[in-house]
Amino acid sequence: MEAIEEGGMAIYHLSVKPVSRGEGRSAAAAAAYRSAGRVHDQTSGQTFDYSRKRGVEQAGIVLPAAAAQRDPAGRDVHWASDREALWNAAERAEKRSNARVAREYELALPHELTKTQRLALVRAFAAEIADRHGVAVDFAIHAPHRAGDERNHHAHLLATTRVIEPGGLGGKAPLEWSDTNRRKAGLGPAKEEILALRARWAVLANEQLLGQGHSIRLDHRSLAARGIEREPGSHLGPAVSGMERRGIETEVRRRLDREALGAAQRRIERAAALGAVEREARALAVSVIDLSSNLAAARRERDRMLSRLPARSLEELQRRGASAGSHPGSIKGPSRDASRAL
Repeated sequence: MEAIEEGGMAIYHLSVKPVSRGEGRSAAAAAAYRSAGRVHDQTSGQTFDYSRKRGVEQAGIVLPAAAAQRDPAGRDVHWASDREALWNAAERAEKRSNARVAREYELALPHELTKTQRLALVRAFAAEIADRHGVAVDFAIHAPHRAGDERNHHAHLLATTRVIEPGGLGGKAPLEWSDTNRRKAGLGPAKEEILALRARWAVLANEQLLGQGHSIRLDHRSLAARGIEREPGSHLGPAVSGMERRGIETEVRRRLDREALGAAQRRIERAAALGAVEREARALAVSVIDLSSNLAAARRERDRMLSRLPARSLEELQRRGASAGSHPGSIKGPSRDASRAL
């Protein structure tokens, strides 16, 4: 998840993945782990206590600004500022065994920024998600792992899949609707929303970098979209990075080396195929030139032979050509019909 400089361009990383019961995951457990906190899950009866976990620089919950007003009963949305209350409400709201109880965003943070600047950047992005979709966003900023890359500042954002309302959670946020229901509501596919968020993260990060006088920039587009012929990089993770720093060979590294070798072989094969196409094109061009030259020479020879014929012989050839289907008067001097007769 590094945001490291590469020719003036930082490596962009933003992944979006569901927290689903169908995969055996719990929003309460994820929130406790990400924030290095303690959350009791009233649905399962389990208590997830990660308060001794190290490396969490900052954690907090951002609520949608539009939901801040009180309802007629005097209730507001500040109940959702309590992590345990928020994620227990999320767990209770879902009845299906394969329900999606949260959506997680994982971000690489530019290491050029200070701790305070990274916090401001993450809060700004969390607020955009909250306001755009009407959900609560529980964020946690993690410092680089002590055994990994020291530039690997990153953040985890857990968003509710339901809108925040005074006194509880409402219906599913539009981002969670099926594309059919989104289309009925005049909305585009959900994947377009994700692409828009990816682009927005790059804009916010670049604004922060520019404001702090850094020339490095993030680009959310793929390598192919940027016209860069290079295989996307793979992240080793802090544990593997730490083992490699100690000189320990890992299966992950061996796998990545095999993948890199395969990618290199594919590039060689593509280059060879391109070279073959270029050679065929050049050979075809030469053949066309040769054909044109031969045709021009044949025409000159035809004209030379016709010029030597007596007038009566030439008229006989023209007559034969006309009777074979040529248009009268179409022959002016040495003609196509005469050449056919020859």
